[in-house]
Amino acid sequence: MSIEGNSRFQRKMEIRANKQSGFRILVVDDEPSILEVVKTALETLEDYQVSTASNAASALDVIQGAEKPFDCILLDIQMPDMNGIDLLRQLRVIPEYVETPVLMLTAMSDRKYIDDAFAEGATDYVNKPFDFLELRSRIKCAYSLVQSRRKTEKSMQCASDLKCKLETIQQLDFEDPISLNGLKNFLRYIEFDNYAAQLARRKMFGSQAISVILQDADLFYHHVGCEGFRDAIQDVASCIQGAADDMDFVFSYRGKGVFLIILHGQKVTDSILGTVSLGEMIGAQLRQHVTDERVEVLAGEPVSMRLLSRSTATGALKRAIDCAKDLETEIRKNDYAKSFDVDGYCLPPKKGKKRVYERVLRELFGEDSYLNIE
Repeated sequence: MSIEGNSRFQRKMEIRANKQSGFRILVVDDEPSILEVVKTALETLEDYQVSTASNAASALDVIQGAEKPFDCILLDIQMPDMNGIDLLRQLRVIPEYVETPVLMLTAMSDRKYIDDAFAEGATDYVNKPFDFLELRSRIKCAYSLVQSRRKTEKSMQCASDLKCKLETIQQLDFEDPISLNGLKNFLRYIEFDNYAAQLARRKMFGSQAISVILQDADLFYHHVGCEGFRDAIQDVASCIQGAADDMDFVFSYRGKGVFLIILHGQKVTDSILGTVSLGEMIGAQLRQHVTDERVEVLAGEPVSMRLLSRSTATGALKRAIDCAKDLETEIRKNDYAKSFDVDGYCLPPKKGKKRVYERVLRELFGEDSYLNIE
């Protein structure tokens, strides 16, 4: 899924959500006036069933006493006794609320609160004062996205129960922005976009975007198959986490073997990239922990995120991806040029480590093919 297609994707999610009626929302805020106005507005604008709670303890009581789980939760951050982020952390360990869309509805705009909220599993972040039409749109988008994820998980569980291979039921497409597990700085596709958009809304400067790509990802996918590709993406993600562990960052997998990283802090970014590139750091991690020598990564040049609007933030993310892709294209051109001698004859392949595309060609044409003319 391309960055440019994200708006179209969100519109599609909203249209799908329009078909849903009567879903249940819990609003948690310690201001009675906020509770009243949000409840009235949402029930007036849509066929929503809105419940309210004035603090975290009351919210947990309402959740435990509900006949069925709520479809969406709106949380304030600054509340007495237990704040909204701590409540969110507790919600995410309740099986019925692991995937429930949770929108932080708050006046807290410091990046620390934004980072903490998304790290604990927030789906979106809405600042007070807010526009009710926009809030409705973002609720619908979040709800439809979670519904799609639940359908995917149900399909995968059915495959496991029937002892079928994952490919026969839920084939991982090369373009799918799959979710990854066990990574503390990882955000899923939509949550990452919402995070970047929130930084833009708050006009937060000093961040840079870097793209890391699995080299020859398309060939690798077709060579190793769905499960092999998924394993490689998980390995690369773990190595990104390890290489950047002491930095202030978040990252996301975008599909097609592409990762995006947002690094915060000009000083941190300059010191890291001025001594050793992030790509080399990740490559060092790969060589230590990944045995498949075909797994190689490239990191593009950092792109400054001068976040004045959502569109400029999106543009910076796209430029970061383009930087890494351009580097891959240049490497392919150089490798191709080096495969011929000065008279234009194909040279025999060098011994040792072979790139993915070299292995694919040799398997297609054989060891004694015209590719090995001496």
